[in-house]
Amino acid sequence: MRCHACDAEVPLATGERVGFRDECERCGSDLHCCRNCAHHDPTAYNECRESQAERVDDRERANRCDWFRPGGARGGGLAEERAQARSALEGLFKKDA
Repeated sequence: MRCHACDAEVPLATGERVGFRDECERCGSDLHCCRNCAHHDPTAYNECRESQAERVDDRERANRCDWFRPGGARGGGLAEERAQARSALEGLFKKDA
């Protein structure tokens, strides 16, 4: 998992959970927040792919969401998949000079 604020690697042992009060050792940002969650998706309804999750107003602050799963944050996951898909589409429709 990576911190949403400073992009620092946050080591988690297999099966280890992120506590409601856990903070990034590097910058002190909350770790149990929407921006660090695998379900976070700014394009989805409620900005969350988990349909049963309650709305959270501040996605960068700690919350008590029971659906939280480490993941999300910058650089990887959904953003990377979209960039690859866009690149593939651009290659498909590229005109030869």
